[in-house]
Amino acid sequence: MRVPRIARPRGKTLLYDAVAGVSVAMVGIPQSLAYAELAGMPPVAGLYAGALPPVLAALFASSPYLQTGPVAITALLTFGALSTVATPASPEYVGLGLALALVIGVVRVLLGLLRAGWLAYLMSQPMLLGFVPAAAVLIAASQVPKALGVAPPDEGNEIVAAVTSLAHPADWSPAALAVTALTALVIVGGRRLHALFPGVLVAAALGVAISAAGLYSGPVVDSVPSGLLPFTLDDIPWDRVPSLILPGVIIALIGFTEAASIARRFAAEDGSRWNSNREFVGQGVANLAAAAVGGMPCGGSFSRSSVNRMSGARTRWSGAFTGLTVLAFLPFAAVLEPLPLAVLGAIVIVAVTGLLRFRPLVRLWRVSPPQAMIAWATFLATLLLAPRLDLAVLLGVGLSLAVFLWRLLQLEVDVTARDGELTLAPRGVLWFGTAQRLDSLLHDLLATHPETVRLVLDLTRLGRIDTTGALVLRSILEQAHGARLETELRGVPPQSRQLTDRVLTPRTSPLE
Repeated sequence: MRVPRIARPRGKTLLYDAVAGVSVAMVGIPQSLAYAELAGMPPVAGLYAGALPPVLAALFASSPYLQTGPVAITALLTFGALSTVATPASPEYVGLGLALALVIGVVRVLLGLLRAGWLAYLMSQPMLLGFVPAAAVLIAASQVPKALGVAPPDEGNEIVAAVTSLAHPADWSPAALAVTALTALVIVGGRRLHALFPGVLVAAALGVAISAAGLYSGPVVDSVPSGLLPFTLDDIPWDRVPSLILPGVIIALIGFTEAASIARRFAAEDGSRWNSNREFVGQGVANLAAAAVGGMPCGGSFSRSSVNRMSGARTRWSGAFTGLTVLAFLPFAAVLEPLPLAVLGAIVIVAVTGLLRFRPLVRLWRVSPPQAMIAWATFLATLLLAPRLDLAVLLGVGLSLAVFLWRLLQLEVDVTARDGELTLAPRGVLWFGTAQRLDSLLHDLLATHPETVRLVLDLTRLGRIDTTGALVLRSILEQAHGARLETELRGVPPQSRQLTDRVLTPRTSPLE
């Protein structure tokens, strides 16, 4: 892949990008803390992942709007991959988080350099329609104890933990409930006032002020180190990296699917081009940087990318300005220590409400029952197998491939018999998996219609014919000639015409 030429933005464009980048950072700083908590990482890991990674991602980015950093889905997948092998927030867990970011980064960079951006589309739309809302349910459920101000129950599944917390109202903290409600009101109400209202920033500032004033005694962030970025490659447990390859590949693909959908949507609206291979490299480099500076696995954020676009971003350098703003904030990060965890929980819950889309799941039953089965099976597997979301994803991918193969094996044949003429019109793909069905069907039909004197094979509705299919067609025609039937072959698919002509013409057939 050719490395993009680094052009110098003009002064006015640079100003637009700077304003947009700083605006995104104001939203991204509190969100980064919240998503680090969701991933089971120390809050400061979110800040580190929102600092240097977006700066380096900007060097390779294809989209002028895509903002890189901690995101909800990737954070949940990170927790699912690591929480079963280490205690969240422990040194062992943090080291594994760095190793996972490294694996994700290597996978994405390699896919981009190999021009394998198409691999992101292996995650079928029905599978994602089931996975994303189920993941959003788990994300929201995981934040319920924080929002209620109670200690998280010792339950393996987030939904069970949320239900347990909700079932004991005597344990709820009135102060946490008030802070949660205030945070949600500020964020949602701010959006209604103006799309660019920094509701997340204002809510975080109010939370810090309330806690610092002694009006809140519940759990807070507590420890956010101030200072420059650390160098953490020495903290990676290199001997355990191989065990993270499978979850790393899954997160690399699913996380990139989110980023790709953002970039494609904005490119379509602007009528501009977008290069998935460049974006793969940019997202990969961002994760490599996160592994090197104490961050966490990261990806493209839809909410922050939208803020970036609405704030007037012009080029990919707006992402670099976002990272530089977070870097400049790091020496003062300790001011966030009084921030109530209830605020972070509310930020996450409000952020994922837009992912709770169930109507497409219901509509899918009317469009395609097999695809709906994939979506609903993935949805239920994601909820039931949590935190092992990698197993749910593999199940969804496996079902998608199974349905695809099942469809390939279906060859529908419309049969018309009239005045001694038998017409067969197959629909689907005539390949080695379905060709014998056509041959067997013809034998049965000729036995049923002995008065047949003319055979017509109408291939108009076939998508493709492979070599086996062409040979079966030849066999059918030869048998018809032997039975002294008049034959006609019509509507050979253009993409298969050359192969069919060569096989059906004995003198030129390479198989003679």
